[in-house]
Amino acid sequence: MIAAVVFDMDGVIVDSEQVWDEVRERYVGEVGGTYTDSATRDMMGMSSLEWSRYMADQLGVPGTPEEINAAIVARMLERYGEAPPLIDGAVEAVRRAAARWPLAIASSSNPELIDVVLRTAGLSELFPVAVSSQEVARGKPAPDVYLEAARRLGVEPAHCAAVEDSHNGIRSAKAAGMRVVAVPNPHFPPDVEALAQADAVVASVGELTPELLAG
Repeated sequence: MIAAVVFDMDGVIVDSEQVWDEVRERYVGEVGGTYTDSATRDMMGMSSLEWSRYMADQLGVPGTPEEINAAIVARMLERYGEAPPLIDGAVEAVRRAAARWPLAIASSSNPELIDVVLRTAGLSELFPVAVSSQEVARGKPAPDVYLEAARRLGVEPAHCAAVEDSHNGIRSAKAAGMRVVAVPNPHFPPDVEALAQADAVVASVGELTPELLAG
């Protein structure tokens, strides 16, 4: 029986995966690095420390991971402003779920970006728990961020449903032992193997219902 729901944020609530991609690619070019064809998929789901280290080691970006992370997050906050690009139907889907279960966020975004999105969307009060992969040992596809969200909710992972859009996110939630509802990201769709791990698939977050989450 489902007792809580854990939402990813990027690609589920806010249409930001391509914004992350644009910001990182532009920054890499400006500082003399080389953005590779695989960089976007490689970094999707990584924690901030992991993707900033990847940018230094694999893309030739100068500076420490901490400096790279700070530069990218500053640019993301500037892009978000006070109007992050919310996905149509996402706020309503969250409110439907919150009417039945306690909710959490399990996101690869930095805490300050999570705060901006939830605050401007008017959803902060519906998410008593919000975990950034920056706060755990490993980013997605490792299960750490989902396991920590379940721990803070006080609910066994097997009694949680997760809502995810990406290949690494689906793998992460599944590895945590959760029921996974996939909303494939149209910009960076999950691969066939990851999608096959989902317990249910919907075309858009607006189709997410309590009945689907409950299974």
